[in-house]
Amino acid sequence: MPELPEVETTRRGVAPRLRGTRVRRLIVRERRLRRPVAAGLGAALRGQTLREVGRRGKYLLFRFDHGCLLWHLGMSGSMRIRRGPGEPGRHDHVDLLMEDDTCLRFRDPRRFGALHYTVAPPERHALLRGLGPEPLSADLTADYLYRRSRGRRRNVKTFIMDSRVVVGVGNIYASESLFASGIHPRRRAGRVSRERYARLAAAIQSVLARAVAMGGTTLRDFVGGDGQPGYFRHKLAVYGRAGEPCRGCGHAIRCLRLGQRSSYYCGRCQR
Repeated sequence: MPELPEVETTRRGVAPRLRGTRVRRLIVRERRLRRPVAAGLGAALRGQTLREVGRRGKYLLFRFDHGCLLWHLGMSGSMRIRRGPGEPGRHDHVDLLMEDDTCLRFRDPRRFGALHYTVAPPERHALLRGLGPEPLSADLTADYLYRRSRGRRRNVKTFIMDSRVVVGVGNIYASESLFASGIHPRRRAGRVSRERYARLAAAIQSVLARAVAMGGTTLRDFVGGDGQPGYFRHKLAVYGRAGEPCRGCGHAIRCLRLGQRSSYYCGRCQR
């Protein structure tokens, strides 16, 4: 699934090409996504000017004159910018066609993407209002993580992957951040000290910032808005490297299951 760096890479790719343009039409070839695309969505968007493309967690926020489109890439979704709609591929389910003939094409082989339109402030939408702070913002601090973790018996990896605690830290980047901060993924969140949470907060921000700068991590289907893959996978320290030597100590990287997800770590470097 595209994680926060992949979504941010997409946002940065499409925003400059679409900002300030007016919608000609919305072409929906397949409405059966994660939730059915509303039948009246095209009429609601037609003629509106796209003012900004923002992001909250893994949702792209297309802010128009009189509403906001919340767009989720799902498990395999990606966006492309092209001139005109042209001939669609099998999995090209949605086109947002602008009056200057710029076309934003949404490809989603698994159909887990979603489009939601709201005329209320998007921050109040049920999908967004319960989210925790953005990990790349100043709100993610050692004090915040330490305070939220007190009394928590769950492991620290699932704790930082909880979108109600901090938004957008998916499986890949949780494993990488815990390795960078020297914290074992199975350690109870409530047993991590404030000092170690300071290292973890800094690691989360560093890992995500580097991933964004390199266009994200391409593992299967994801490519950015310009059609190019992300290259952060070449810098992964532990994720997907079970049995390979740790780049810090040479010990073999291990893998265990936490919260139904594979978790990669070094048994010597992480405690």
